[in-house]
Amino acid sequence: METRQSDIPRAQGACDLVTVPARQGLEAVDILRRGPGEAVGPVLHDDDGETLGFVVPPGTAAAWDVPGSTCTETDGRGTSLHPEPPVEGSDWLLPPGEADLATDPAVLRAALGEAARIIKAADSCR
Repeated sequence: METRQSDIPRAQGACDLVTVPARQGLEAVDILRRGPGEAVGPVLHDDDGETLGFVVPPGTAAAWDVPGSTCTETDGRGTSLHPEPPVEGSDWLLPPGEADLATDPAVLRAALGEAARIIKAADSCR
């Protein structure tokens, strides 16, 4: 999913977007949804099904260091979170209004790590 800073949705102002491979992202969504409370915010997927993008609070990109993922920093010029997807060639997996405003970066980091371990274990069984 190719995004431009001006295309990334805002959650109470600006937000950042963590992009991961779809397989790991889907595992992470499942992990987050099984956790306590509503731990996952809006999530985008690209039309090719290759990546997922998690909306996270602004400033997350400055310290994001999870291998296999990227975090795009916005400059506050994003659009509001609407039911229509904010990035051409994408759609909402979890749309705004059905999820928290943003996923907590620490919780997302842990879920992505657990997802990577699950995928590695599944792949080693083949």
